[in-house]
Amino acid sequence: MTSTFATESASSAHTLEAVEAAAGVVRARFARVPDVALVLGTGLGGLAREISVDASIDYAELPGFPVSTVESHAGRLLCGTLGGKTVMAMQGRFHRYEGYTLQQVTFPVRVLRALGASTLVVSNACGGMNPEWAPGDLMLIADHINLLGDSPLIGANDDRLGPRFPDMSEAYDADVRRLAREVASAQGLTVREGVYVAISGPNLETRAEYRMLRTLGADVVGMSTVPEALVAVHAGMRVLGISIITDSCIPETLEPVDLATIIAMAGKAEPKLTSLVRGVLERL
Repeated sequence: MTSTFATESASSAHTLEAVEAAAGVVRARFARVPDVALVLGTGLGGLAREISVDASIDYAELPGFPVSTVESHAGRLLCGTLGGKTVMAMQGRFHRYEGYTLQQVTFPVRVLRALGASTLVVSNACGGMNPEWAPGDLMLIADHINLLGDSPLIGANDDRLGPRFPDMSEAYDADVRRLAREVASAQGLTVREGVYVAISGPNLETRAEYRMLRTLGADVVGMSTVPEALVAVHAGMRVLGISIITDSCIPETLEPVDLATIIAMAGKAEPKLTSLVRGVLERL
């Protein structure tokens, strides 16, 4: 007898046919080929206001796309122009804690790649564990640690989408990251650079867990981004990851925090993110 898990994994596996079915719907609404794909995380949907939008497509219209259930995630694919580049932006993403498989979480990245995007800019809100950094700071992701207990690449591999064993030694493109640092310097923005660790959530961590994660070498912690980066690299995309530190996760001074506070801090820091992303796109 086939298990429920096996059935679900098989039904959500990434195949070229499934990807093209969703890509075809987008092409019917927006004919241009995107230069860059954007994933907008918690509290960061306002970046969408900077896009000159020619087409807005609800996720419910796209076969294979899950439905976003998290507050501040609008659940639309925006197609248009930002920084002189043709872009497609996910206004809202998906998470493992919502009950989706990581194949479902990352399926939109496959579609964006099939539509022609060669670069993925992925943003998130995260907790800061580096004592020298503060809420509101931006961090360029230089590397990551996957503690989700899963990978979107588990299961049958469609070789037309990418190799069975992708190399992750440079998951976040060094050249694009260097460009981001140059843009930040020109704009007078302070940007950090460090390691992002992904955990499943949805709970925030205990003091002991923050100590452990910091000991492992992580600077910030969140519940997203790593699955998207894994699939993007598998598909041959360049990845730029940018985190907004929304709360301080120093065990010795830890204070309770709620989603409203996290969203408010993300919104406060978002103009810096918007300016940085626009500047990077202008110079890509």
